[in-house]
Amino acid sequence: MAVEVRVPPVLRKFTTGAHSVRAEGSTIKELLDNLEANYHGLKTEIIAPDGSVHRFINIYRNGEDIRYLDRLETPLKEGDVVSILPAIAGG
Repeated sequence: MAVEVRVPPVLRKFTTGAHSVRAEGSTIKELLDNLEANYHGLKTEIIAPDGSVHRFINIYRNGEDIRYLDRLETPLKEGDVVSILPAIAGG
């Protein structure tokens, strides 16, 4: 199933500047694996060596933070929109 993935500016170097891309997966984890297959290096910017999402990256499915859903096992369906957002600090 195809899902739209919105890519933040800091990660667009992997998607040749594309603001959003289409990817496949029935869960967030599968989606990230599919993104890695098509945009090599992208997944390492999102997933820590221990397999969890980097603490400074937020992922949303249709506007809902996956930390409050099923994290990487959050299910996806055709037409969902996944947004990857780096945390921004400031003061």
